[in-house]
This record gives sequence, structure tokens and C-alpha cells, in this order.
Amino acid sequence: MPTAQPSSTPSFLYGTAWKKDRTAALTELALRSGFRGIDTANQRKHYFEAAVGEGLAAAYRAGIVTRNDLFLQTKFTYQDGQDHRLPYDPAATLSVQVAQSMASSLEHLGTDHVDSFVLHGPASHSHWTTEDFETWQAMIKERDAGRTRLLGVSNISLAQLQQMARAHAEPPAFVQNRCYARLGWDRDVRAFCRERNIIYQGFSLLTANVEVLRHPLVAGLASQLNATPAQIVFVFARQVGMLPLTGTTNAEHMRQDLASLEITLSPDAVRAIEPLAG
Repeated sequence: MPTAQPSSTPSFLYGTAWKKDRTAALTELALRSGFRGIDTANQRKHYFEAAVGEGLAAAYRAGIVTRNDLFLQTKFTYQDGQDHRLPYDPAATLSVQVAQSMASSLEHLGTDHVDSFVLHGPASHSHWTTEDFETWQAMIKERDAGRTRLLGVSNISLAQLQQMARAHAEPPAFVQNRCYARLGWDRDVRAFCRERNIIYQGFSLLTANVEVLRHPLVAGLASQLNATPAQIVFVFARQVGMLPLTGTTNAEHMRQDLASLEITLSPDAVRAIEPLAG
């Protein structure tokens, strides 16, 4: 079946992982800087989702944005990816865990729905499991009940996406993966997504590719375009079809990241960056 495409997907997502006690302030700062897409997860081990909600509430109170201006994305995380601070009953079925995680996320974020609900990663590193199918069906129920508009999967391999398709699972609207230049910028997964009208969200575009940021080609392009190397990477990502995430904690970098939306690389420059391996 065709994938429902979002009508209001932003051009950039602000990622809230690993912000700890700074989460609320940085979420508000990102919104003040101009971000309208916020990515989080109901996984206290790496995210502080309730503090994301505090940052959203502060931005609403200040009149910076309304809920309708925003794209909010959260995730369901299996117990293996959690610490002791679980957002669901570990003895419950996966279907119940999904429903409990979503209810907790909506409370954290102060909303009656999110725009995207993402499976944080399959249950196995090697294949798409019966557990994943059960979880995905439960996520579809959350979507059909109006608690999310769209569904996605994260940290997933091409083989798992192919297995998911062979199992006749409803396709995701989004795939979100860590994107390494040395692995071809996740070329095979991106091709799978492009063929099926799935939006590919790329994260760790800077932290996973420090060598690319220092590469003479990227440095030269940055100099020519009066840009930063980070901006060049984000422009490249966008032009090859990615929706990029940034997790910067720096106000100036937030401004620069959003300013990259006004920069365009030539087709030759994009082709030159594509094979870079650092």
C-alpha cells in the first residue's frame, strides 16, 4: 500500500538525545532559533522526554510557537534498550507496552498526539522478528486511534527492511539511521526508501563523520560558498534526499544549521562528496 506522506514535515529535526538536565532549556532554545521539528524518545537512558515537554511548554507560554507549528517525533524502545526507568510494565505484552509508552509520551509532551511514532530499533540486530511484527501492529493501532499521524523505524538494516516488506507489514513513513560516510552514507537503505517514497532521516551526520568535515574537498566547498564544513554536510544530506537531524547544544550552530537550508551545492559537488570515506 502507498505510504502516507506528512503534509508538514520540517526540513530539519532537532534531536534531544544526551542532553540530560539541559534538555528543557535546549529544546526551548532550538524553538527560539527556528527549529520546528523535535525528535525525542521515551527512553530515559538517553533522553529526558518529560524535560522536552517542559521546553515545549515554555515556548508555548512565551508565544514562540503553538503546538500546530510543530512536528513532534518520539519512539517506542524495547526493554533491552532501556535502563530501570521504564515507561511501561515489563511484564505486560508488547502491545500493552506500546500503548503505555505512547500514553506516557503524550503526557510528557503535553499533547494529545505526536506527528511521528518510531520503533527505536528492531528486537534483533540480525532480522525482523515476530516481536517486531507484534510491536508494529500495536503502533499501527496507535496511529489509527489518532495518537500519531505517522510511523517510522530507526536503527534498521536493509535486510530487516526487506524482511519487514516480505512479511507484508505496512511500510513506515520514515526510516531514521545513523549515517556514516565510510559506509556510503547508508546508500542501500536510502535507495530502498527512495523507491518506496519513505523519508530517510539521517542522524550523527557530523559526529559520525569528523574526517569528512576536515576533508579538503569539503573545506574547499565551504570556503567557496562562505559556509562552514558542517553546513556543507547538511546541504549534501538534504540534496541526496535525507531529512537531517542535528543535536547541537550551541546557539550559533543552531542558527548556522538552519541557515544551511539557503545553501545549494552543484550536482558535481554532490557527486564528489558521495564517495568520501573520510
